[in-house]
Amino acid sequence: MWQEFAIALCLMLVLEGILPFLNPRRWRSAIMQVLQLSDRQLRLTGLASVLLGTALLYWLH
Repeated sequence: MWQEFAIALCLMLVLEGILPFLNPRRWRSAIMQVLQLSDRQLRLTGLASVLLGTALLYWLH
């Protein structure tokens, strides 16, 4: 199980690094927009991400 977790973490880092590598100006702009969101909006976005990820994992597995 730990090996799969490490693989998932590595894949996450690769995917997270693609946008800043390919287009740092647009990535920086997106981060600045995220900083403008309220705590409630960030929490709802995080919750939606968790639920979508969980549903996709359940569907794929």
